[in-house]
Amino acid sequence: MAIQIGTTPQAGFDEPIELLMDCHRRVEHFLDTLIRVAEKAPCPLPDEYRRALTTARHYFDQAAPRHTEDEEDSLFPRLRAMDDPEAKKVLARLKALEADHRTARVDHERVDQVTDRWLEGGTIDEDSRRELIEVLHRLRRLYTEHIRLEDEEVFPAAQRLLDEQQLQAIGDEMARRRDIDAERGP
Repeated sequence: MAIQIGTTPQAGFDEPIELLMDCHRRVEHFLDTLIRVAEKAPCPLPDEYRRALTTARHYFDQAAPRHTEDEEDSLFPRLRAMDDPEAKKVLARLKALEADHRTARVDHERVDQVTDRWLEGGTIDEDSRRELIEVLHRLRRLYTEHIRLEDEEVFPAAQRLLDEQQLQAIGDEMARRRDIDAERGP
C-alpha cells in the first residue's frame, strides 16, 4: 500500500476560500486512506499500513479541527453578519454544517478508540473491524454531502459576498491558527 501524505495546497492564506476547498480534498484523501486500511489491512498490522493509519489519524487529529475552526470562527460569523439576501440563503445552511462538525467529531473519537487499540496491539478483532468500517462509511456519507454543500453553495457565495479585507482577515486568522506567517504561506 503506497503512502501518500496528500498534495500540496494549491492556494495560500491570501486565498482562504480556495485553501478551505483544498482542505476538503485532503479530508477525502485521508478518509479514503482510513477506509482502505480498515477494509484491507491484514493482521498483524504491517508497518506500511501502520504508517498510513498513523498519518491519516494525525491529519484528523491536528489539521481537521483547525479547518472546522476556520469555518466556525472565521468564515461563518462574517457571513452571519451580512445583511444580504444571498447571505441569508446561505445562513440557513450553516446550522446544519455546524451540526455535521459535531457529529463528525463524535465519530472520529470512536475511530480513534478502535484504531488506538489496533495500533497498540497490532491486531483487530472482526467485530471491531466491522464497527470501524461502519463508522468510517458513515463519515464518508456525512463528508460527501457536507463538502458538496460547502464547495458548491457556501464557499462560492462567500467569494462573491466577502470583500478583500474580510477575506484577508480570514486568511490571517487561518495562518495564526497554524502558527504560520500568512505572507509566507503554508
